[in-house]
Amino acid sequence: MQRHLLVLGDSLAFHGPQRAESPGDPRLYPQVAGRMLEADVDVVARQGWTARDAWWALTKDPVVWGTYLPRASFLLIGVGGSDQLPTPVPTWVRESIPYVRSSRIRRTAREGLLRVTPALARSVGGPFRMLPQAATDRYLSRMVQAVRLLRPDLPIALLAPAPWTGPYYPSARTHGPALAAARDWARREGVPCVEIESLVGPRLATCNPDGMHWSWEVHALVGEAVAERFSGR
Repeated sequence: MQRHLLVLGDSLAFHGPQRAESPGDPRLYPQVAGRMLEADVDVVARQGWTARDAWWALTKDPVVWGTYLPRASFLLIGVGGSDQLPTPVPTWVRESIPYVRSSRIRRTAREGLLRVTPALARSVGGPFRMLPQAATDRYLSRMVQAVRLLRPDLPIALLAPAPWTGPYYPSARTHGPALAAARDWARREGVPCVEIESLVGPRLATCNPDGMHWSWEVHALVGEAVAERFSGR
């Protein structure tokens, strides 16, 4: 019976050093991990997804809970990296822009937010995270509890939030607390944590110019770390 690796992730699951790639690109970390585990890969991810979005995908998308989860041999929760990003405005403000009826106002609001976010984040340090830590922990726990109810023997691992650098999110003060919180959450829930700090941090200079998306070298290293964690090494 063919094994499957299910990845609930954000753009790191499909974005390379230059652009977004097909999720089946063999250089991406989920595919690297899948090859090492001898498993096909199901990737459920979008740009900017937080733990809340992954929870919605797991519970509201019938393909995820009806097809991917039942056949999964491994589950990687690859969200949390977007949750930690600093923002000078509450997340609901940014997420409400697509619902503005006027296309002109919608475009103006989006362009204005993109223009002022870096300067505001730099000046005030980003008073908000994309998702508050308590909410991140809550949605991660909901996912694990739901999966364990349906698939009690399914191996689950959490991908630790990655470090970043770059002009759009110039303040990294939220990363240290987010990493510590992820490790604490993993211990409480009994979920192995895939540590990637030493893999990503020293190589950020070779990654995408946005300072967030990884080089192929980093994808390979992270994919190997994921596979090794599921293998118990």
